[in-house]
Amino acid sequence: MVATPIGNLEDITLRAIKTLKEVDLIAAEDTRHTLKLLNHLEIKKPLISYYKQNEKTKSDILIDKVLNGENVAIVSDAGTPGISDPGAIIVKEAIKNGIEIVPIPGACAAINALIASGIDTKEFTFIGFLPVNNKEKKEKLNEIKKIKQTLILYEAPHKLINTLENIKDILGDREIVLAKEITKIHEKYIRGKISEVLKQQQNPKGEFAIIIEGNKNSEKDEIQKTLNNLTLEEHFEYYKKQNYEKKEIIKKIAKDRNTSKNEIYQFFLDK
Repeated sequence: MVATPIGNLEDITLRAIKTLKEVDLIAAEDTRHTLKLLNHLEIKKPLISYYKQNEKTKSDILIDKVLNGENVAIVSDAGTPGISDPGAIIVKEAIKNGIEIVPIPGACAAINALIASGIDTKEFTFIGFLPVNNKEKKEKLNEIKKIKQTLILYEAPHKLINTLENIKDILGDREIVLAKEITKIHEKYIRGKISEVLKQQQNPKGEFAIIIEGNKNSEKDEIQKTLNNLTLEEHFEYYKKQNYEKKEIIKKIAKDRNTSKNEIYQFFLDK
């Protein structure tokens, strides 16, 4: 599993070059793209396409080649194979067949974006690409919105604005960093609240990694936010289901909403 540059060709490691020179076959996400890298490195090796749509079929072919004594390198178009790129399936199949897996470390957009972001690096959750379907995208964002760790996403330029708007609506107006075209000529980091970053996005171009600060709210804050989004009737029912008396419920609602008990009492009295 050989990591390749994510932009700047000088980011190829000495070990990666040595490996690509020594293997019998290179399985590439896009053979045309990989051929440019190999030509730059003056390496001539047989190439076979290995991308998402043919990953299962080609994995079986590659496993057979390794079992017959060949050494195979797996590369993606950029970065580390298996991370939001083909590679995971063949690793699982290789393990089942008792084949040794050798990772050749190198560039990874997620890690490079994180360390340059200025957002907490102590703990993080890698999400990768969100679902293409907008409904599924929103469901995924709702699923991850309570995560305390820094979040790392990838996004294509034509989907960036829609994705940022959804993140803002569901996760809130958090601090984020857009890491654009990492290691390339137009590398850029755009930092600020999502609302501020959105204003700067007119016609996004290039590949983006999105670094989002984790959820800073405590569980108590989350409950409080949920309660305050309820109608007064729903708020009342929430406590009623917990077997509180009416007088105690009114006290609790008033405290939750930072208003007077008389105002809440009057509301229910008028009903």
